[in-house]
Order: sequence, then C-alpha cells, then structure tokens
Amino acid sequence: MTEYEITEMLDVKGQNCPMPVVKTKQTIDQLAKGEILKVLATDPGSMSDIAGWAETTDGVELLDQDNGDDVFTHYVRRAE
Repeated sequence: MTEYEITEMLDVKGQNCPMPVVKTKQTIDQLAKGEILKVLATDPGSMSDIAGWAETTDGVELLDQDNGDDVFTHYVRRAE
C-alpha cells in the first residue's frame, strides 16, 4: 500500500449507502486541487460505490482502496 500525504480525513463508519458517497463528495468539493481525502467506512458497498462515483465524476481520482477487516479505506484526490 502506498503512503499518501493526506490533507483531510473523513470518518463515515456506521453509515450506509448512499451516505459514504454523499459525504465524500461534500468533503472533496471543499479541497484544493491535488489534495487527498482519506475516507474510512464500514459499509462493504462503499468499495464499489466510491469507485463508481469517482469513475464517473470529473475532477476526482480514486488513488487506492484498502479492504480491511472491519474498515474500508478509500484515498480520493481532487484532480488537477
């Protein structure tokens, strides 16, 4: 796993679809270009939900996802 210089961390543990994506979008919109958001979620669906959202959203890049034991970690960059 690559180490990223995290600008902001978002904890959406305990929240289910669509909240992890909604909160991720709200937070990433506040970041400057190039900044990285680390998202912590417990909803297994967040893996595909955040990946799909990032793929179809201009100005957002999904750098990595980590499927942990109980927590799913997502690294999203506000694109240049």
